[in-house]
Amino acid sequence: MDGIRLSADLVIKNAKLYAFGRIIEAGLAVENGRIVRVAKESNLPRASEKIDVNGLLVLPGIIDAHVHLRDQELSYKEDFYSGTCAAANGGITLVMDMPNNKPVTMSVSALRERMSIASRKIVVNVALYSAFPERINEIKNIVSEGAKAFKVFLSHRVGGIDPNDNWAMREAFREAARLKVPVAIHAEDGVLLNETIRRLRDAGKDDFDAYIEAHSIEAEVRGIRRAIGLTRDSGAQTHICHVSTSEGLKTILDARREGVPITCEVTPHHILLSEEHMKKMGAISLTNPPLRPPSDITYLQSALQKGLIDVVASDHAPHSMEEKEGPSVWDISAGIVGLETTLPLMLTMVNMGFITLPALVKVMVENPARIFGFKNRGSIDEGNHADLVVIDLKREWTIDPSKFYSKAKFSPFEGWRVRGKPVKTIVGGNMVMDEGEIVAKPGSGRIIR
Repeated sequence: MDGIRLSADLVIKNAKLYAFGRIIEAGLAVENGRIVRVAKESNLPRASEKIDVNGLLVLPGIIDAHVHLRDQELSYKEDFYSGTCAAANGGITLVMDMPNNKPVTMSVSALRERMSIASRKIVVNVALYSAFPERINEIKNIVSEGAKAFKVFLSHRVGGIDPNDNWAMREAFREAARLKVPVAIHAEDGVLLNETIRRLRDAGKDDFDAYIEAHSIEAEVRGIRRAIGLTRDSGAQTHICHVSTSEGLKTILDARREGVPITCEVTPHHILLSEEHMKKMGAISLTNPPLRPPSDITYLQSALQKGLIDVVASDHAPHSMEEKEGPSVWDISAGIVGLETTLPLMLTMVNMGFITLPALVKVMVENPARIFGFKNRGSIDEGNHADLVVIDLKREWTIDPSKFYSKAKFSPFEGWRVRGKPVKTIVGGNMVMDEGEIVAKPGSGRIIR
């Protein structure tokens, strides 16, 4: 990068690095939080600190584009410290925090306050979404303050704009396009969804079958069609969150073939669990959109194998155990925790030969960095930030939610045997997690504006 370098802060040696699109036996040197050399060990500079990873795999740090870190008035569910410790334990070095908080992140002052609280607690890097504000002309100020993207829920109002107000939505999307800021979309048609919920409640239907009927495949497809219409009309770069149905994904792929600038994401729970799991496990696996029939899962898995899905994200949505209980399904909080299970589940799929390691890096690191504009991140390259995860690809272990750093100690994957474990997480050249232990101080992570 800059001729002969005599010394560095950190050298990682005896590694199998995933760099330049392949695995190479090499090491790397870090100075001031950046990778300054990728080379054979004999060509690395001296360093004040050396980490010998004993031939383990080193990947660029995982970027999770869909996380609910809670905190503020919802800190009983999760806070910035517990959530980012969970991320580090899961090999994730950058999380994107969703705006449906209390208070909602939807103004310069709310964003500033949230960043201020987060900066004192986080141990990995955090970027923040905002909801759209009431006044369109405030959008640019929110972007200037540091929001990396906007999030829209078509299912219900979060933020300053009613999702059913077509004019306001179109104007907000056009402003996001003008500012070149992505818009992530929860695509369930709110009108159909809420009408169905009302009808089912009036009929006294309150079980998991009723929930599946309300959050129907049709509601997702209609939501995606609306998102595509807004994208076409505005030219905004949009990202469909947690696609759960074959019909929904086909709709996105058709639009993309016509040149619509749209990307999409799946979660591990939507590609590994079916509605049969939900009926067996109950509230622990209740999420929005809900788990789907096996045929949808098979289609999504096949699409992931073919490289048709852009991003795998956790949609980490922690709640208290009390909120996962209720007299009817309409009283239960929907959401699955995933920061500590997403990468291990995906590594297990790599070990099973289900997807390749390059495909995993693409959907969990490279594509999120590209879509959301994280410069100098997303690959092990000289000049990039030293955000890294060391993986023991052969280690077999059992998922045990009681050991989570997340405050939500439950998971539909409890008891699953997985193969592949993040054993060290390094953020900006500093060790954050070592063999399951958090070794960084609160506030050591950075807000990525």
